[in-house]
Amino acid sequence: MQTILIILIVLAALATVGALVRGIVIFLRTTEQDLKGVGPSVSGLRQNKMMRLRIMFQALAVIFVILLLLLSRSG
Repeated sequence: MQTILIILIVLAALATVGALVRGIVIFLRTTEQDLKGVGPSVSGLRQNKMMRLRIMFQALAVIFVILLLLLSRSG
């Protein structure tokens, strides 16, 4: 069970990094025209989506670490 949790932690961490890098790339591709538009831009919406995904993946990684610590403590 601990091996599975370790694999899940690594996968969640990699997904976190992937979402972070993708969000940064979207941010760097934001044009001046995107910033001058009325209302939320497509770029801004994509950045927010990547931020939400990053936070979700980080939360999953933390939960998996807590479960791993609880298992190692009881076993």
